[in-house]
Amino acid sequence: MSFKMFRKIATFLMVLTIVALALPQAVPAKAADVTLTIESWRTDDVALWDKVIAAFEAKNPGIKVKFQPTNPPDYNAALNAKLASGTAGDLMTCRPFDAGAKLYKDGYLADLSGLPGLEHFNTFAKSAWTTDDGKVTYCLPMASVLHGFIYNKDYFDANKFTEPKTYEEFLTLLEAIKKEGSMAPLAMGTKEGWTTTSMGSDNIGPNFWGGDQGRLDLIAGKRKANDEGFMAAWEALAKWGPYLPEGHEAISYTDSQGLFTSGKAAIFPAGSWEIAGFEKDADFKMGAFAAPPPAGAKEASVSDEIDIAMGANAKSAHLEEAKKFLEFMASEEFATMYSQSLPGFFSLSDYKIKLDDPLANTFLSWRNNAKSALRLSYQKLQGNTDLSIENELWEMTPKLLQGKLTPKEFGDRLQSDLEKYYPAAK
Repeated sequence: MSFKMFRKIATFLMVLTIVALALPQAVPAKAADVTLTIESWRTDDVALWDKVIAAFEAKNPGIKVKFQPTNPPDYNAALNAKLASGTAGDLMTCRPFDAGAKLYKDGYLADLSGLPGLEHFNTFAKSAWTTDDGKVTYCLPMASVLHGFIYNKDYFDANKFTEPKTYEEFLTLLEAIKKEGSMAPLAMGTKEGWTTTSMGSDNIGPNFWGGDQGRLDLIAGKRKANDEGFMAAWEALAKWGPYLPEGHEAISYTDSQGLFTSGKAAIFPAGSWEIAGFEKDADFKMGAFAAPPPAGAKEASVSDEIDIAMGANAKSAHLEEAKKFLEFMASEEFATMYSQSLPGFFSLSDYKIKLDDPLANTFLSWRNNAKSALRLSYQKLQGNTDLSIENELWEMTPKLLQGKLTPKEFGDRLQSDLEKYYPAAK
């Protein structure tokens, strides 16, 4: 090779080297983000989930989350169809007890028993999403609502009325309001049975039938719906009749809300979900008190209605990432964010959360002084093939308040229904 040729080759190689050094260095390909989808029946809390997702994604780069709610009445059917076709999201909100249990038995919900943070939820909180033998928890408890009474504080103060401490004082208060005469004592209609059951018998009942243990004993067949404790509850509810609004037989739930917020009724038998709406619609100060126990009761109970949880799709391609999101949901940060954003929907965790909303704080404080109890028909009794005990209660409680059924007739009929359609009651 001639020297001239050698110089040309050397020069060419040097140019190639310079060009190579000037080019950007190759960067290893970045793994694609995993995207999790949440299925939910709640369509009114999108703003909350925007906050939650932003907080989670900031702590977990590489995992994106999409909230995908369904119209509440369509949720169960839509979710079941998606699960059957393999198109359901990675996470799903869980209905309590029977509906959630069926999804787990069908293999659609992952076992969450060892999930970090689950230790912050007690047995009561997990009861709606734990197998009967207590070995497997398949959904992370999120929130419950509490029952009690919301009242017109301006009216109370003007008439020097005070919150009752016992059920006997409650009846005395109702009589005093009726005597004062400017408004109905109780803002409740009897047109719809779910209100008279949920915010009537389930509200005051646990203080008479022995708290949540009384409910469990009824399910197990150890108690009867017409025994002394349950009869005391039906008798206590029947005493509301004289204090309901005039024409209550035709008054619906929304009518009752309007009666209270317009200042035409003094007390609303309530669920804590009313807080945000009442604070928006009422132009008077409000207070709240828990259902008072009868005089001499050893302890008080509060109707604490386990409402919603979150589970992981057992067939998800991103199950570990889904569990990581649930771990975040088990944190104090999430519990605080959830309870602050949705006044009246309270975390089921044991974190000591102080809320900004005074009325919500009042409801939440009742857990410190009373034992939590579920609605009577919440577990096992919601819907049987031949008869729903819950539907029976919805039919009978209005009649009890209207004077069409006596407390004895009420208790005997309910017990007869239990014995006929619910094997454990025999």
